[in-house]
Amino acid sequence: MKRRHAREKAIQVLFQIDVTDTDPREALEHVLNEGEGDEFLSELVFGTLENLEKIDEVIKENLVNWSFSRIGNVDRSVLRMASYEMVIRDDIPVNVSLNEAVELAKLFGGEESGRFVNGVLSKIMQKS
Repeated sequence: MKRRHAREKAIQVLFQIDVTDTDPREALEHVLNEGEGDEFLSELVFGTLENLEKIDEVIKENLVNWSFSRIGNVDRSVLRMASYEMVIRDDIPVNVSLNEAVELAKLFGGEESGRFVNGVLSKIMQKS
């Protein structure tokens, strides 16, 4: 599985968990539809979930004129996964994580999702 595809699947899993409070392994199985996942996908999902408190704090610190509770579910999932890549992992260049997140926000989110995600992650990147 290519990393772009793994990120798409990870967003779907994180979104499902956030919205329905589904068990992470069950959500992963549902998104994969009996297809095979890979290590990177699992690391994205479980790494994000394991560090959720820290990740959410980082996101909150970098919101401008916006509250965390107002972030849409898709945008929140994208921001969480990208923040995990940018803040917790050190093996992925932060600009790659930012660019991938913006593309995912455009793919799954609303009209302004790409711009919003880019703004928040750019602030996080400046502080990293």
